[in-house]
Amino acid sequence: MPEPTAPSSRGAIDLGAFKPTAPPNIDPAAGETPSGAPTWVRAVDQETFPEIVALSQQVPVVVSLGSGRSPASAQLDSMLGALVDAKAGTMVMATVDAEQQPAIAQAFQVTQVPSVIALINGQPVPMFQGSAEVSQIRSLIDELLSLGVQHGVAGTVAPLGTSAAEPVEAPLPPLHQAALDAIESGDLPAAETAYKQALNEKPNDNDAVIGLNQVRLLIRTEGKDLAEVRAAGAAGPDDLEAQLDVADMDLVGGHVEDAFARLVAFIGRHAGDEKEAARARLVELYSVVGVGDERVVASRQKLARVLF
Repeated sequence: MPEPTAPSSRGAIDLGAFKPTAPPNIDPAAGETPSGAPTWVRAVDQETFPEIVALSQQVPVVVSLGSGRSPASAQLDSMLGALVDAKAGTMVMATVDAEQQPAIAQAFQVTQVPSVIALINGQPVPMFQGSAEVSQIRSLIDELLSLGVQHGVAGTVAPLGTSAAEPVEAPLPPLHQAALDAIESGDLPAAETAYKQALNEKPNDNDAVIGLNQVRLLIRTEGKDLAEVRAAGAAGPDDLEAQLDVADMDLVGGHVEDAFARLVAFIGRHAGDEKEAARARLVELYSVVGVGDERVVASRQKLARVLF
């Protein structure tokens, strides 16, 4: 993990406008979730973001910038939040809707969501963009805590709680919760089984479809070497499996438009079963990113042109 990056005058991240003069006083009683469990995760806006920047003087802060319209962002925040809460106050997490809070997104120079950046002593530490495997995220969090120790940011803070204006979410259906628990523990096959069972019980469960596609993407890419996958894709532009593998790795790595463009181009060059298989995978990847995402909308238009 890189060292904290200091702001400069050459277009680097500048959080100066968000920095208060001292860490805020957080009311420990505010850190109770509706279920009574403490949480160190908080949704922030431009007004409350300075408090999070100040907290980075005491503990490392994970900042997740996503979209309220993206199921992928919601899934990532849920997974990240559980991992952060497990650290019991030795780090905190801020969630930011980049579309609703463009000033924060611009301060971090975010060009795509979801993007995850950390703060230590008010300075940004890049983590990752797009999706990532649970094991990778867990390792990054451990590295972040170690980096905090190196920079004298190794305290403990009281639970943060949620904004009074934030709506209380209904609990997840049991099988959905079981799937998320399995993801957080790194048991992807168990998560897949839970989502499949949810669909068996309720075939029109769109959230289960999205979750299943996300888990299957993680399973397909787990343990694969990016360089080897890319080399196979370059050597076999008409090899269906090779192209599907590269698209999967691109999506996991945050190269969403590249993944979509690769499969649209393959579909345009082929017919029959291979064309249908590539189209079906592309639709799965659309659901992982979120059907309302502008990149999905643009790709669907290109797909329609090669199909019809």
